[in-house]
Amino acid sequence: MIDAMPHLAVIRFGLGPRLNEPLPTDPRAWLAAQVTTAAPPPEGPSVSETLKARDADIRDRDANGGTPPGQARVVPIIRADQRAWAERRLTATQPYRERLVDFWMNHFTVSGRNGGTRFMIGAYEREAIRPHLTGRFADMLVAATFHPAMLNYLNANTSIGPNSPAGQRNRRGLNENLAREVLELHTLSPAGGYTQGDVTEFAKVLTGWSVAERAEPFNTVFRPQAHEPGQKHILGRTWDAGQESAEQVLRFLAQQPATHRHLAVKLARHFVADDPPPGAVRRIEGALRDTDGDLGAVAAMLPTLEEAWAAPLSKLRPPKDWVLAVCRAMALPPERAEAAIGGMASLGQPLWSPPQPNGWPDTAEGWAAPEGLMRRVDWANTVSARGQQLDVRVVADAALGPLLRAETVTAVMRAGSVREALTLTFLSPEFMRR
Repeated sequence: MIDAMPHLAVIRFGLGPRLNEPLPTDPRAWLAAQVTTAAPPPEGPSVSETLKARDADIRDRDANGGTPPGQARVVPIIRADQRAWAERRLTATQPYRERLVDFWMNHFTVSGRNGGTRFMIGAYEREAIRPHLTGRFADMLVAATFHPAMLNYLNANTSIGPNSPAGQRNRRGLNENLAREVLELHTLSPAGGYTQGDVTEFAKVLTGWSVAERAEPFNTVFRPQAHEPGQKHILGRTWDAGQESAEQVLRFLAQQPATHRHLAVKLARHFVADDPPPGAVRRIEGALRDTDGDLGAVAAMLPTLEEAWAAPLSKLRPPKDWVLAVCRAMALPPERAEAAIGGMASLGQPLWSPPQPNGWPDTAEGWAAPEGLMRRVDWANTVSARGQQLDVRVVADAALGPLLRAETVTAVMRAGSVREALTLTFLSPEFMRR
């Protein structure tokens, strides 16, 4: 019997096989090696450089009476970062790491739908997510929360303590967005038992943290004049005023059992099943608890879960993952990165632009609507036109191997053209799932 595990490893934990590239001979060792040894990180401008570019654009706009639109520098940054994202995934030799990056980017969502955030998202991935991918969850939480992209996206940069000198002078007050999303989405979840009072008190703790967008250091800054004075009370504990209190609260939240449980459910849902198996959730939760939130240990443990291999092709690929799998199955070169970016947008999952702070859905229910599936038909037919030179049977075997159903083979062999055969392959039930 042909071993399906090499294909399963690349599909369930990776981005799908790339045509003409070998599959791992030892899938579990291949996945483990990606946790312990990282490829060189992607290059790109720092958030400080992007903020400087934005400031220069604004100054040029203002100097010209409001025209040109003031995006001459930041638009190329956005395009280059998005293209680099797609190029890296089309040719990734460590696709498991890229899946982990995308998982945590979705967990700590910042969205390009906020125009003031869009140009910082590439830097956010490079600075807040990738460096902590196999480190401590608490460190990633702190880095993500204090990054200018997050502060801007959730309006924390405009939050001012009502009783602070700035609040008394400007009659401005709290913005609770960041405090609420950290508690609800990033750490405890509603099951953690926090109250609206905890949200308000945490928002007070976060006051003073802002972004220097029009001056040095062009990065995150703490403005003492905007920080709410006095002690704050969160989850039964008291926190003193001051710059250090926000990080102290974040690290406290990262260690809570409710946080471990919340993360375990999300990881099991992403890598195992839409309805996370309780045993898998318990193991992930235990690993987070016993290692003080060591994400490297968790990433190494996920492929050892028997539940992750027990139900192959049980999860519908969201548009992003399906588009990347199609492009890799056709061995599209990096210079065709726009095909992946455009495909994601046309299927309703534009890169780095989720509609809400809770990120993109991670279950079939979020993506299986008839309109969305019909868009896949149209896009598969369009992109398949680029594969006229391909041997379709080779493509199907490379992409799915022993997971390829006889019914799909029959349909592909009866197709009237290479384009139609490729389209049928990519729309097959087994290719649409991971």
